[in-house]
Amino acid sequence: MEKMDYSKTLNLPQTDFPMRGNLPKAEPDMQAWWEEINIYEKVQENQKGKPKFILHDGPPYANGDIHIGHALNKILKDMIIRFKTMQGYDAPYVPGWDTHGLPIEQAIANSGKADRKKMSVAEFREACKQYALDWVARQKEQFKRLSIRGDFDNPYITLEPKYEAQQIRVFGEMVKKGYIYKGLKPVYWSPSSESALAEAEIEYKEKRSPSIYVAFDVRDGKGKLPADAALVIWTTTPWTLPANLGISVHPDYEYVLVKKDGKTYVLAEGLLETAAKEIGWEQPEVVGKVKGAELEGVLCRHPFYDRDSLVMVGEHVTLDAGTGCVHTAPGHGEEDFEIGAKYKLGVLCPVDDQGKFTAEAPGFEGIFYDKANKQITEMLEESGHLLKLGFIDHQYAHDWRTKKPVIYRATEQWFASVEAFRQQMLDEIKKIKWTPHWGEVRLHNMIADRGDWCISRQRAWGVPIPIMYCRSCQEPLVNDETIEHVAKLFEQEGSGAWFIREEHELLPTGTVCASCGHNEFRKETDIMDVWFDSGSSHKAVLETREELQWPADLYLEGSDQYRGWYNSSLITSVAITGQAPYKGILSHGFTLDGEGRKMSKSLGNTIDPNKVCNQLGADILRLWVASTDYQADQRISDNILSQTSEVYRKIRNTLRFLLGNLTGFDPAKDQVDYRDMSELNRYALARLASMIERVIQAYERYEFHMVYQAVHHFCAVEMSAFYLDIQKDCLYASAPNAAERKEVQTVLYEALLAITKLIAPILPHTADEVWRVVPGAEEISVQLASLPEVHSAWRDEQLEARWSSFIDIRDEVLKALEQARKDKTIGNSLGASLCIYPSSKETAELLGSFERLDTLFIVSRVHLHEANEEAPAEAMKLDGLAVHVLTAKGEKCERCWIVTKEVGTNANHPTLCSRCASVVDQL
Repeated sequence: MEKMDYSKTLNLPQTDFPMRGNLPKAEPDMQAWWEEINIYEKVQENQKGKPKFILHDGPPYANGDIHIGHALNKILKDMIIRFKTMQGYDAPYVPGWDTHGLPIEQAIANSGKADRKKMSVAEFREACKQYALDWVARQKEQFKRLSIRGDFDNPYITLEPKYEAQQIRVFGEMVKKGYIYKGLKPVYWSPSSESALAEAEIEYKEKRSPSIYVAFDVRDGKGKLPADAALVIWTTTPWTLPANLGISVHPDYEYVLVKKDGKTYVLAEGLLETAAKEIGWEQPEVVGKVKGAELEGVLCRHPFYDRDSLVMVGEHVTLDAGTGCVHTAPGHGEEDFEIGAKYKLGVLCPVDDQGKFTAEAPGFEGIFYDKANKQITEMLEESGHLLKLGFIDHQYAHDWRTKKPVIYRATEQWFASVEAFRQQMLDEIKKIKWTPHWGEVRLHNMIADRGDWCISRQRAWGVPIPIMYCRSCQEPLVNDETIEHVAKLFEQEGSGAWFIREEHELLPTGTVCASCGHNEFRKETDIMDVWFDSGSSHKAVLETREELQWPADLYLEGSDQYRGWYNSSLITSVAITGQAPYKGILSHGFTLDGEGRKMSKSLGNTIDPNKVCNQLGADILRLWVASTDYQADQRISDNILSQTSEVYRKIRNTLRFLLGNLTGFDPAKDQVDYRDMSELNRYALARLASMIERVIQAYERYEFHMVYQAVHHFCAVEMSAFYLDIQKDCLYASAPNAAERKEVQTVLYEALLAITKLIAPILPHTADEVWRVVPGAEEISVQLASLPEVHSAWRDEQLEARWSSFIDIRDEVLKALEQARKDKTIGNSLGASLCIYPSSKETAELLGSFERLDTLFIVSRVHLHEANEEAPAEAMKLDGLAVHVLTAKGEKCERCWIVTKEVGTNANHPTLCSRCASVVDQL
């Protein structure tokens, strides 16, 4: 008789879903199909009329290719939008871009394609606009490659006329309520940018600065200090001494008079020891004490100018460092300014826009402030007022764009006052849902401590401050009529109209100065801080887009935005509406390399998301995002991405196995009722229900790493390593239409549906690839499907507990099989026969209650002995039992590989067991 190839009679997996995803090639094809069917529009149409969930996109800056931080942020947003959609919400996503600001100006100036000096402001602004729009278009494609689903055909862009018009209206409302004012105050000033900066534009980096102790001779001690006395100040900014107008002391501190080298020096008693050590005084002699309050009104002489320096008392003086006598220059410090105003010192700021000294600092005119430190110190030494020169390394404020140091400089700027509604903002912060919870404290402290917001910038590329000045009396002109006139003009022509049109064209006809009646005006030349631009998006976007609503359910950005977008959005929103623009805030950390270092091009440790997509696929990058605890800083490297790829492979292979074994399965007629299933199949569905529940709860809490872990564990452990491993025999060897096989296929089908839907927010390409070949799938895309339901009938705690106990025992038995394999006692586990010796009655009863232990242990035979029956010496002692692994007796069935004495009992199939012979005869 001709030998038969029985392998062809097995129900081996067959599927159109390939083993290898080849994501870099498959994903662009999938995305092209999504574009073809307009999947975003289909999803939105499908969700129409359902409750809304609005995640408002914080606009990335349109300057350069996206980096890994962009990818992390956008993917997190996309996963939430996709989950909320499948959960039953109408969750539109309108992406946005921030398009004004200094970096774009610098890029144009440095490009060599345009000569800023030969261009008009209007021409320069047009070049900036085109540059920004080019990057918007480029970044848009890069975000789409990450499979970010959104209305990319209709994004919001801060340079768009309608957006700019709404920003003007936000400004106008704040003017109306009295929150906008112009004042001379010290602000962060960037000489490298030649512009004022807001707190959000400041970053701190280490800087080396001079550290000097200076003696201010007393001119009039008011009867409290001797004629030879001198107050000792300490400063790390010698360049501010030309602007000194006073010295501040704390009213409650004790100040000592110290005799040294024939002179009397005054400083705080609490700092005498450290200051003396720094200056180099050995055993200073204290000859008197005086309370700080008693020093008020003492007059000192400026160390190199012919003017007085008034001693004042202020609570801002501390004993943290220095001498307790604080050099005070109202033109170069916020606290200095405040105490100077109290004592009517006036404001002296002898430094210009470029950081160079003016004629108000005789002897230093034209010198850059930082270079003047050395000359000032030398002058102090020559005059005998320098007590000590040293240097310190400390954290110092820098311009976050140019990376150069900034200074405090008193200038006339436009400010938004926050004091009037500060408490209202703090109250709103309490109502917000915070993820992570510490975000509440962080934003609360920033709002509680922040000063007024300097909103004016001395630049060209941005939205102008819409204020006119009367040419006769110089009074500013801004009211409801002028604001609305400008807003409507910007709606039609964009903010460039401010720089092109004449003043009278920018004002309503017949406008006159309310103070003097004059009718000729000049334009404000400053533009608004870009944080005012993006901070107005809640009105410019949420209130104007029909598909959106105000306030947003969620703002999601990096943790740096507590001082940026979260902050500016809260200020503008509470100022004009009394409410926060968001119901929830979720923040994420920053991306680091595999060793926990900050990424930088100089270190060569950056990860380019575009390259990852081209080499591994966007789904791998998205899976990495899901795997991280994003609330802290996340690490990423080629090695970490390789590990992520392995996890992806396990999930994909599980899906492939499920699909392959559903060939010929028709859900409409082949599904088996849960109540008619065997225990093992019911247990598998119970575990599936548990996994579905855990995953959905994790999604709702935005704990994507828990989704990642739950799905991976279910696929790799509960499915592949347990259930599927056991049921392969039934799937492969049973008759195609056997009832027990249909049971297993029903479980596979339910698992396939659930896993595919649950991974869809994270792995959209893979999920839709699976969905195309899912039996009976009605929707054209899984993106149009709903999340899987948790069937209460599947939940059976007693059943799960029983099988959990069995699995613990099974794990022990598998250890014995593995050892036997290493000892060459067996090859494949089906070549084994097991003798199991339970150590307790409970274990014996539990094992005895399970049918087909041979199938569950994937061996050819199992003999279960009585409890406490003595095991042979060869048996392996394990936790709760002993196992003796023997070579199974009989012949190996060529079809199912089980070793049994039944092989050959059917004369027509001498190499098959009786079961396989029966199945083959039916084929």
